[in-house]
Amino acid sequence: MTYHIIGKLLQGRYQIVQTLSAGVFGETYIAVDVDYPENPKCVIKQIKVTSSEPGDLEMLRLLFQTETQTLKLLGSHQQIPEFIACFEENEQFYLVQECIEGHALTAELPINQQWGCLWSESEVVEFLIDVLGILEFIHSQGVIHCDIKPENLIRRNSDASGKGKALRKLVLIDFGSIQSINFGIGAELPIYRIPVTSLGYIPPEQFIGQTQPNSDIYALGMIAIQALTGLEPLQLKADPDANNNEIFWRSQNTPVNDYLAAVLSQMIRYDSQNRFQSAGEVLRVLKQIIWETQPSQILEADSQFLLKAAIENDNSQNRTSGKLSPLLTGMKVGLAANSLLMGFGVYSLVNSSPAYSETDTLYKATQEYQAGDLQEAIALAKSIPSHSNVYPEAQATIEEWQEQWQVAAQQYQIAETAFHESRWSDVLHAASQVPNILYWQSKTGKLVQQAYVNIETQTQDLLAKAYERAREKDFSTALQYLRQIPQESHAGTLVQEKLAEYNRKRQIRAAYFLKKAYKQASIGDFDRAVKFLRNIPQDTLVYAQAQVKLNEYTQKQRVLVDNQKIAFAKRTNSFVAKNSVTRVEYLQGANYLQEVNIR
Repeated sequence: MTYHIIGKLLQGRYQIVQTLSAGVFGETYIAVDVDYPENPKCVIKQIKVTSSEPGDLEMLRLLFQTETQTLKLLGSHQQIPEFIACFEENEQFYLVQECIEGHALTAELPINQQWGCLWSESEVVEFLIDVLGILEFIHSQGVIHCDIKPENLIRRNSDASGKGKALRKLVLIDFGSIQSINFGIGAELPIYRIPVTSLGYIPPEQFIGQTQPNSDIYALGMIAIQALTGLEPLQLKADPDANNNEIFWRSQNTPVNDYLAAVLSQMIRYDSQNRFQSAGEVLRVLKQIIWETQPSQILEADSQFLLKAAIENDNSQNRTSGKLSPLLTGMKVGLAANSLLMGFGVYSLVNSSPAYSETDTLYKATQEYQAGDLQEAIALAKSIPSHSNVYPEAQATIEEWQEQWQVAAQQYQIAETAFHESRWSDVLHAASQVPNILYWQSKTGKLVQQAYVNIETQTQDLLAKAYERAREKDFSTALQYLRQIPQESHAGTLVQEKLAEYNRKRQIRAAYFLKKAYKQASIGDFDRAVKFLRNIPQDTLVYAQAQVKLNEYTQKQRVLVDNQKIAFAKRTNSFVAKNSVTRVEYLQGANYLQEVNIR
């Protein structure tokens, strides 16, 4: 919204008290319901509407009402925020939902194996069963969440007064395909603008618009692996000994039995067809594990067999019942995705078949354009007759498509070249210039995702080098390493802190060298004084003063040497005169003076 909203009263009832977030598709606020004496809190989502055309607004109203019916149904689940109301005000759409008091799962997860405790196997299974129950419900309603990540799982305070996690259920929030309520009208979200917190949890198929129900299972599996290993998804690498892009997450130091490891690996298969196909399927497999016995009692040779048998048993039950999983029949992808056009699993919840018109032809052409068939898109747009009201728009669209396609191809080529040359920041910059064409952004998205991974790897390497040089008190070199870390790195805050710290320490060390130089000069040791001054870096506060003293002490050093030469010559001449010293011995003494001068 373009005006100050804090304190504003919506519908004469909901007073905004706090801004939670502002995104591409709208804003989220905390509000209080003034109709009740206790003023209970609620969450208000204001949907960004980019079109003011009467026809578009009317269609949006219909779609808004349709999707809110789905939200009402989902809100009946005890671990999903309750749907309270929806309304339109000043041609803006608003959702009102229950406010969940608690903390995000992020606060419970270990970070980089350094902060927090790694979860036990039983805690991981308990977590999976808890969230899988939610996913089984929403999938059965024809909805895919599409953004499962720690920030969207809230540990609810109200469930129990105790401290144990088991007593407090997780609540799945941010059902926000409604954020893109335009359903394709201006609902654009380039891949490079994916929230950083979502990267790593997004399965490969979402980048090409082929979201499946088990896309949510992939994300959940990545969270479970993070809990077990302390490694965030972007820190995990593909198996170097395989050609199937499978993630290699289980090292020798990962304390997990083979059965659970097999389950987790099945959840995060690169190919969605090789993954568990439903939340219920994973639940049934997990319940095969009897946690009252020691995990070590599960024989390594039997783990894969048990997993396979459990899956086959599930498939057999489906065949016997004669029913297909509701996930495989009429699944409509939906809430909490990012963009219809960008292919992150967002598809319309309305599977209607309107009557044919030139508008439909242009819409079909747009679909072909987004899918990557420019020539077919242009052919369809050109098929619209000149007498049609849509004709001028179609002609303008063709010209725009051709221009944008050329720009997209050029920027992709730049990104690809930068990728092969390991210029990760340039990859991200080029990707940000790619127009909103799903085909091209899907291609650049793969480069972007790997670039982020490589940036984090590069960051860790540069940080390690900086720390090593800092331990050796070589703060100038440490700062050089830190300045090479890309701005896009997750370690941005840490880098800024270390830059300030090492710069401060370098200034202190420079001042220390200057003080030591003064002390050595005061006792006439200009050699050592000059050495201290030459260790002071250029971009320090005392550098200019050090240069003045360096010139001064160098001159004094030369005068001292010259005086030493003269004194030595006098002593030598006197000694020669008294002791008949040979010329060779005299020259040896002169050579000594020359060496002193050089030093």
